[in-house]
Amino acid sequence: MSSRSKEKVTAMFRKLFKSSNKEGEGPSKPTPSGSGSPARRLLRGCRDSVSPAAPQSTTLSPGFTANKGKKGDEGTSHKTVRARRLMKEYRDLQRLQGSKTDPVFSVELVDDNLFEWHVKVFKLDSESDLGNDMKELGITHILLHLIFPENFPFAPPFMRVISPRIEKGFVMEGGAICMELLTPRGWASAYTVEAVIMQFAASVVKGQGRIQRKNKGQKVFSRRTAEESFRSLVKTHDKYGWVTPSLADG
Repeated sequence: MSSRSKEKVTAMFRKLFKSSNKEGEGPSKPTPSGSGSPARRLLRGCRDSVSPAAPQSTTLSPGFTANKGKKGDEGTSHKTVRARRLMKEYRDLQRLQGSKTDPVFSVELVDDNLFEWHVKVFKLDSESDLGNDMKELGITHILLHLIFPENFPFAPPFMRVISPRIEKGFVMEGGAICMELLTPRGWASAYTVEAVIMQFAASVVKGQGRIQRKNKGQKVFSRRTAEESFRSLVKTHDKYGWVTPSLADG
């Protein structure tokens, strides 16, 4: 190739490079959105149009609750547990009292209702004031009334004294009984009815209980009064714990 031909070829390459730079395809200049190769335009379009993935919603579909059973199923389960536990305990206590000629206490259903019991406590400390009062007045037993809630044995029974009327001895208005064992905080599902009754027999003597001989000026000895007294008791002990509050606080 002659020198003149080489100069012509060089001049043509220079023109081509200048034309390419003017159109924006040089490496030092950004490429307009409408120019460039089809592959580059496609990649650029993807970058512009793709947005971050939206976080997955944690809201559950209507009518579904996570990790929670139906209330009806839970209630049925509690009732089944209550019935089985009470049936077993009632049979055991019946067997126990049938095997002794002079049982400490006896149990019987109220109107054949498994969830409501009458308990007769026959034996207390014979040297206690309460024991002497019972002998003097010819009272053979203390009658207790127990009601078992639907969530027993995970909640305590409600227990009150029906007769005779006892003052002091941790027995309150209406026959309600002040025992931590009978409160939600003091209760444990492992406690048996027998343990509750024996605890009462010890507490009523320890609290220096006596048979009330005068009824004048006293509130009605009823279940309603007992329930009101017990609710007040629970509130007091929730506030102060199981200590006696000062007189200033009532």
